[in-house]
Amino acid sequence: MSVWDSIVGQDQVVGQLRAVASGDPKAIAQSWLICGPPGSGRSNVARAFAAALESPDHGLGDEPSKTSQQVLAGSHPDVTVLATDKVTIGIDQVRDLIETSEQTPSVAPWRVIIIEDVDRMMERTTNVLLKEIEEPSPHTIWLLCAPSAQDVLPTIRSRTRVVNLAVPSTKAVAEFLVGATGVEPKVAQRAARLAEGHIGVARLYAENKQVMSDRDELVVGVLGLAKASDAVLLAGRLIESAKAQAQADVEQRAQRQEEDFRRVNGLGPKDRIPPKLRGAFNQIGKKADIKRRATRRSRDVLDRELNTVASVYRDVAVLQNGAEDVVGLVNLENRTAITELSVRLTRQGAVRRLESIATARRRLNGNGNQTLLFEALFCSLLP
Repeated sequence: MSVWDSIVGQDQVVGQLRAVASGDPKAIAQSWLICGPPGSGRSNVARAFAAALESPDHGLGDEPSKTSQQVLAGSHPDVTVLATDKVTIGIDQVRDLIETSEQTPSVAPWRVIIIEDVDRMMERTTNVLLKEIEEPSPHTIWLLCAPSAQDVLPTIRSRTRVVNLAVPSTKAVAEFLVGATGVEPKVAQRAARLAEGHIGVARLYAENKQVMSDRDELVVGVLGLAKASDAVLLAGRLIESAKAQAQADVEQRAQRQEEDFRRVNGLGPKDRIPPKLRGAFNQIGKKADIKRRATRRSRDVLDRELNTVASVYRDVAVLQNGAEDVVGLVNLENRTAITELSVRLTRQGAVRRLESIATARRRLNGNGNQTLLFEALFCSLLP
């Protein structure tokens, strides 16, 4: 498989970037902005592009070269990735990247710097990055990732070459799931449909039956809202479910990091950690960091659940406008209840509820009280 085989539903972009990577090095733009909605695979595209730029075969071989494998695995010395689980990217992190970017590549043609979620930078931090983006070091390429060009300051946007990703089709995501996870095609198709083009969420649904079940319960709960007490109870269940998912995800991640640490340092699962490595090892499972990551992850889970709630009223709007044959329903399993809701609500009522969900998302991003936020949201959805 080539470095591009893991990219789902982006044939046009892949063709463009393959041509750039294999073209004249002197003609390659050194600052790129890769844009796509959450789950479209923008970070994977950036890594694949970096692998193609660094590899002697430009990523065109049937099998990835050793260089490509290192880039994709995150172990290549000349490719640096900045990813954060914090709300914002810190200014010191960017200054460290700039210092790295000015170093000559050690083994590859380019020093590639990838910044995921560049939209999480504060304006002051972005201004620190601006000069390097405008005038990169001769052997450095910057690959910035964001949901859209509008999420990035115009000063950065105007100095980069913008690549826009499409929302992957349900068919493309389902085919990817079958190949990547080995799930049954029927399961893959449903997971892809419910994820609405978000590759990571689709994989989560396909591989985690509990998460899929929680989603089903949320849809039923939204469709069954009849009084304020229903809204309060549903909000409570949702918050508890999100916290449990987040805690489990963070603990699993910490466990994988501990296993990787032992492997890299030649230690077995039950070997004692040498004193000189103990400090670094203890940082992986540091309680304060796990709590912070769980808090951040909980917000990501709740944001995903807002997408689920929105999908109900999206389906209502589809039925009200007679567009089912054109765009289809997301929640096919709940078609009867959604049809009944589409009759009870006016078109303005459906739109108003979608606006309430958008307001809840903004408040969630503003670190509001999550329980009160969802109680207010579900009360606004009452008939």
